[in-house]
Amino acid sequence: MAEVLSLKESVLVYLDISGGLRKLSEDCKQFNDPQQMEAVYRFCVSVNPSDVIEVDPVLGDFILRYPLKATALFQSVCFLAIKTLSLVEKIHTESQVNVILKLTHLPPFPEYMLDLCSFPRGYGPMRPVSMEGLVIAMTRVTKYTQGARFLCINDDCPCSTGFHHIRIHAPGATESATVGNSFSCMICSSPLKEDVKFRVLGDKQLVELIHVNALDGLRGHQQSSLRYQSVTLFLRDELCNSVRIGRLYRVLGISAHVHQWPSITWSVEANNVQPWEPEYPHKVSARFQELLKATAGSPWRFPAVVAQGFGLDMAYPGLYNTLKLCLLLSLVQTRADAKDTFHSLDLLVVTTDTLITDRLMTYSLRLACRGVRHQASAEMFASLSRDEHGAGTANIHAGSALLATGGICMLGDLGCYKKERLDSLQSVLESCTVSVFIPGKKYGEDADQQLSFPVQCSFWALTDASRRAARAESTLLGTADLGPVPVQLADAFGLVIQCKDMMGEEHALLTQAVHTLQQAVQPGKPLHSSGWEFSTQDYQELVAHARSLQVELSPEAEKLIHGYYMASRRVRTQSQGVKMSVASVKLLISLAEAHCKLCLRTRVLEEDAVIAVLLCENSITLKHGASALVIPPDAVFPCDLGDADGLHRRDATLDELHQNILRFIYTHAPGAGTYIMEE
Repeated sequence: MAEVLSLKESVLVYLDISGGLRKLSEDCKQFNDPQQMEAVYRFCVSVNPSDVIEVDPVLGDFILRYPLKATALFQSVCFLAIKTLSLVEKIHTESQVNVILKLTHLPPFPEYMLDLCSFPRGYGPMRPVSMEGLVIAMTRVTKYTQGARFLCINDDCPCSTGFHHIRIHAPGATESATVGNSFSCMICSSPLKEDVKFRVLGDKQLVELIHVNALDGLRGHQQSSLRYQSVTLFLRDELCNSVRIGRLYRVLGISAHVHQWPSITWSVEANNVQPWEPEYPHKVSARFQELLKATAGSPWRFPAVVAQGFGLDMAYPGLYNTLKLCLLLSLVQTRADAKDTFHSLDLLVVTTDTLITDRLMTYSLRLACRGVRHQASAEMFASLSRDEHGAGTANIHAGSALLATGGICMLGDLGCYKKERLDSLQSVLESCTVSVFIPGKKYGEDADQQLSFPVQCSFWALTDASRRAARAESTLLGTADLGPVPVQLADAFGLVIQCKDMMGEEHALLTQAVHTLQQAVQPGKPLHSSGWEFSTQDYQELVAHARSLQVELSPEAEKLIHGYYMASRRVRTQSQGVKMSVASVKLLISLAEAHCKLCLRTRVLEEDAVIAVLLCENSITLKHGASALVIPPDAVFPCDLGDADGLHRRDATLDELHQNILRFIYTHAPGAGTYIMEE
């Protein structure tokens, strides 16, 4: 008894020091409404076990070992404080005070960390644990019983009135443990009957959490035989709607075994939920640092060599350099900033060689912070099922796009998709949201419901140009056959890239065959004629570092982008009837920023804007035909970089294209001369 009193004294001291008593007093004010009469009054108390240990080590250990018993201590102290200070007159018994201990932190020791790859199955103590994982499914918010009042049916018993029998939800308990008709009076053993008008309801939501490594199996390359299983979280009251599908979270909770005969379900009652991002240490390798010094004289050479040496296991040097560069740009630009604004760069590749293109995309997917290779037969956005934990509501499962949140979703060949899927993809690309319709009758609700989820990933797709669509041939100069993909969908992607070997198809096949045989026979032989060889790990570190850079747009780059947009909008509207939307400006800025990051700089130069304009102009030409700004089909890599003079010739060609862009702006953008300095 003396030990319990000592612990209660420590609880009171901690509440006084931490401001818990002051918060308790503020929370009591909302319950003093004379028209509000409830059986149970809920109070949340924030507790940092490390701070409690400073006050009383025994109490701190008690909270970490026996959280339910510790909650009873806080409940007793809070009830005494409420009665002593006359904070709520309607509270008559201690059982009417429902205290929830909100743990802010747990000690950073392995005993308190729960690895979702190997979480325990035994009957361990119900103590708080910390876990990190990815939300792959969640239900709608439903109701549960926080507390209920019961009265004895024996009128002569003192428990036939008052608040002597109060049942409160405990972690791991089912609804039948709080509300039922099998309870008996503790004094006379007569049956208890619930006073329904005093029942207190709260919000409940079920969430499925899985280890983030489980997504490695969705990248498309061979994995080990490991299998991952999700963990069910119960979010209650203020924690409802605190998570989003596809996001990573650190959860503090209490593990519990729910007995529902004949099975036992292992779940976690969430206590605290915080957004979480794993730390990926990254640095630029020594080889890339040497290359950066060697190419410091030109703002264009470093990313050119990086793209030239990228994916050499799949394609011989020099093949599809523009595609390689765009894949790298999309990798470094796909991110969320400090304001939770998502930046993406969607790619649609037009090719007749789908094998090599698909292999390059699959290889690039390994460099993304999160990558998902979507299968045409799988769900792209979201699917529904009935909840299996007794709620009977709709359980929303994440599709490939939501699982790829913050990363890349690779769709593969769009010719494998039905028209309905392509239409829904176009809608998502344009709105960046997906809507899920939940029929009320099917999932136990009176009315239908429609929920919207943000889609925050970059999409990669390809289309086989050899599969001609059933439409009239276009006579516009420069347009490409997009195969089964309509122009409206190509416009939604933003950046369209054409993979076309300028040396001829037969020569390309022979060169690729020689390249593949050389790798099989002499795997250690250098493949890059310039002498620069980089490993996959080098590219992973480069992409991770470049993605973390914060860049700013220089006035020169901003003026060039604005001038090109105004001139191109005027020319294409007048000659082709194509209206360039504001999304084109966002695409230009995104490309310029990505090229700047790939150059490992923090200031977007005018030269970065030139690359953005060339890529964007090539993309628009492929969809709508050429304009007054005439540039080569592969303007970013206009010449072969195989010899020593290739980079010099490329710089000279890009300088000339830079001047052509400026002349185009002066000619067709009204007032361009007032904000662009003549060169």
